Amino acid sequence: MIAVAAATAAVTLIPADAGAIPAFARKYRMSCTTCHAPVPRLKDYGNDFAANAFRLEDKEPKRFYPDTGDDLLTLQRELPIAVRFDAYFLYDHEKESDRTDFQTPFGLKLLSGGSLSNNIGYYFYFYMSEKGEIAGIEDAYIHFNNLFGVDFDMIAGQFQVCDPLFKRELRLTYADYDIYKVRVGNTVTNLTYDRGLTFALGTDAGFDAVFEVVNGNGKGEEIEGYLDEDNWKNFFLRLSQSIGPLRIGGFGYLCNTRVSTSGGMAENAHWYAGVDGTFDWTDKLQLNAQYLWREDENPWLQTVGANRVETEGGFAELILAPQGANGRHWIVLLYNYIDSQQKELELNSGTLSYSWLLRRNLRLTAEGTYNDTRETFRFTGGFVSAF
Repeated sequence: MIAVAAATAAVTLIPADAGAIPAFARKYRMSCTTCHAPVPRLKDYGNDFAANAFRLEDKEPKRFYPDTGDDLLTLQRELPIAVRFDAYFLYDHEKESDRTDFQTPFGLKLLSGGSLSNNIGYYFYFYMSEKGEIAGIEDAYIHFNNLFGVDFDMIAGQFQVCDPLFKRELRLTYADYDIYKVRVGNTVTNLTYDRGLTFALGTDAGFDAVFEVVNGNGKGEEIEGYLDEDNWKNFFLRLSQSIGPLRIGGFGYLCNTRVSTSGGMAENAHWYAGVDGTFDWTDKLQLNAQYLWREDENPWLQTVGANRVETEGGFAELILAPQGANGRHWIVLLYNYIDSQQKELELNSGTLSYSWLLRRNLRLTAEGTYNDTRETFRFTGGFVSAF
């Protein structure tokens, strides 16, 4: 299932989305294993395909595009459409109560992606149902590939700020990378969805740079005709280097939030800094790690008596494929950690997940997560599918 998961960019790091796009598998008559190991997680080839604006490098057959008689118009013969459907059974155990839930469906997405020319692509998905609600558009962007004849790309649209680090939508677990979702005080900033531009530069030496400029207030509705609630933009920079099986990187994210209150204008200047790394051992083991620090000067957006809050955290993830990339058995161990002066944000949890491929595009999962901070246990069992 030649994939894409959204906003991605290859090793050069253009964002990537959660779901696979079987529409590409149908188009090119290839197996899901060409790009996934397993769905929705991407192989290097899948990353490269996404970073090439969803075209096969030097192999794009002309039959996929009708002759319109206009050199400035490229139309796909068939509009690529795909569906992702996930469902789970959930059991929560707390000190004094147990709770069960059928999250069926947990999520239902309509996805599309493809080419507008040799070096321009698009991708979007619409969440028709997320935990019983219509979530609407999440990832949606236009991708300009190889600008100025070099490995320099730009995307414009809506994507996750954390995509150049680790892509939440490509993880194999029900449990999330929790540090990316943290919001401190009344400030809406986190590392998930936002609107803006991404610029990515790749080199043959394995060095990559990604720069983002975004509104900084998520993907909410417009206020008085503007999607940005204030006139400040947030700026993100990540640098990384690959050396054999090891990739290491570091990032900084400069942010500001300004709101009008009954007591006047309130402002929260805040920033992130972090390091991350990935180590691959053959196609049977991958180790991912993320650590970051966040500092907010006035997270509660007070006009007087501001209280500074420091937050740190991260995660470590071990992905095991006993039978290799094309095998049917997958094991994931995930550890999440958050420490903050805002105590309700604190987290210390561990997850063990097992997946078995019933079909290449239908993955059965069973997962347990213990939250040591709250002394709770969660079990989830279900399936992830794309068609």
